[in-house]
Amino acid sequence: MSHSSITKSQSKTSSSDQTKVMLPTLQDNLNTIRTLLHQPSDLIIRQFTVGQEEYPCAIVCIDGLVDTTLVNEQLINPMLHSALQPVGSALELLNTLTQQILTSFEIETGELLDEALLEILSGNTLILLDNLSQYIIVTSNGWKSRGIEEPQTESIIRGPRIGFTEDLRTNTAMLRRRIKETNLVFDTFQIGRRARRKVVVTYIADIVHPDLVKEVVRRINSIDIDDIEGSGYLEQWITDSFLSPFPVILNTERPDKVSGALLQGRVAILVDGDPFSLILPITFSSSLQSPEDYYQNWLISTLTRILRLISAFIATFLPALYIALLEFHHGMIPSKLAFSIAGAREGVPFPAVIEAFVMEFTLELLREAGLRLPKPIGQTIGIVGGLVIGESAVAAGMVSPVMVIVVAVTAIASFSLPSYSFAISLRVMRFGIMLFAAFLGLYGIILAYIMINIHIVNLKSFGIPYSTPFAPLFIRDWKDLVLRAPLHFMKKRPQMLQTNNEDRMKVKEK
Repeated sequence: MSHSSITKSQSKTSSSDQTKVMLPTLQDNLNTIRTLLHQPSDLIIRQFTVGQEEYPCAIVCIDGLVDTTLVNEQLINPMLHSALQPVGSALELLNTLTQQILTSFEIETGELLDEALLEILSGNTLILLDNLSQYIIVTSNGWKSRGIEEPQTESIIRGPRIGFTEDLRTNTAMLRRRIKETNLVFDTFQIGRRARRKVVVTYIADIVHPDLVKEVVRRINSIDIDDIEGSGYLEQWITDSFLSPFPVILNTERPDKVSGALLQGRVAILVDGDPFSLILPITFSSSLQSPEDYYQNWLISTLTRILRLISAFIATFLPALYIALLEFHHGMIPSKLAFSIAGAREGVPFPAVIEAFVMEFTLELLREAGLRLPKPIGQTIGIVGGLVIGESAVAAGMVSPVMVIVVAVTAIASFSLPSYSFAISLRVMRFGIMLFAAFLGLYGIILAYIMINIHIVNLKSFGIPYSTPFAPLFIRDWKDLVLRAPLHFMKKRPQMLQTNNEDRMKVKEK
């Protein structure tokens, strides 16, 4: 049941199922529900009579999806113990129940069979009356869910310690707590022909550009699949380019990051059952920014962003530079450093290309093993495995100590990036750039760099060029790019988003 300010539903069921109404007899309706649900063992049907006339009725719900305390105290007990006056028809009884007897504040009526089944499977309770094709739906979902915890993938030193959960209403409530604004809109969709998973598109109506919302809605409405199992499925469906390694939609567990994006004029998407929210549109620089940048002094935040930018370059190009310099451009290495590297590589049976690929591949294996294993074991494997393998490989003369240092620095640089999806993209490109360096040396690296820039310039995120604000050029947006200007200098929202309301603050003279 949707309680958003603007509700939109998308159902891929047939039109005959959508227009089929309930039968007027109670037993026929109960038998139909049992048949369509294939006689499930967790289906609860409680039949009883209400009022002095002992009017037959029934409550239908799914065990494990409903809050049994709520059903007993706010539905069954009031209906059984209320002194109902005689009513002339079942419709009058339905109106009396909804207006006088039932104490729950989330009550709706309906008559379509398909909607009734969907509400039951969503954890709500269905109340049926005899001799009436209409029914009452009471919101009663009460399944167990994970509590609010600190985000696992986006830890920060200073800032809020709460993250999204798998419960959609908990996530929307966290955004409501941060943005107490009447123009904060939650548009609800049901995606999937079978699962009918709830998806919420949220934005601030008087800030966001209307065309951006229309484009997001259009892409969501184009989804035709049995189920989107999470935000990752949705991201792949609505992304601008599935061939690009760069993420054009940002995913996050942090409510503060989402609220900040909404106030800038962006759109966020929440998926029921997934703790990750999607933010769009984004640019290349969005993946290098962290919520902590706005909680620290502007000088510290600027230096941190510069460090991240350098880390992104190191994580992408350092192994390729090592290969190019050792295989093609020995003269560019200082003499003392060249003698030191040559001495360290004495006895190594492989060229620098093979050495680099073997070590990088081993690093990726250790990284994936550490992620898939239980956390205490994974950390041990990552640390001990790296030390043992690196030391053993150097002792056996398989790789040089310099190569171990290059691989370690590359790994540390990739870990310093705040966006995991963006870091994966750089890991993928790293191997391709290493191949260019192996065949063409520095010329290959420069060629790969030019190709990456051409791709970034042509890439878009929901109509916004990925290279913005560099190309096209928006000088005003440079205040929150690599440089994070003092907060009282950032009076306007990002110019590239073309928001309806550009003013973000008014600074009063002291």
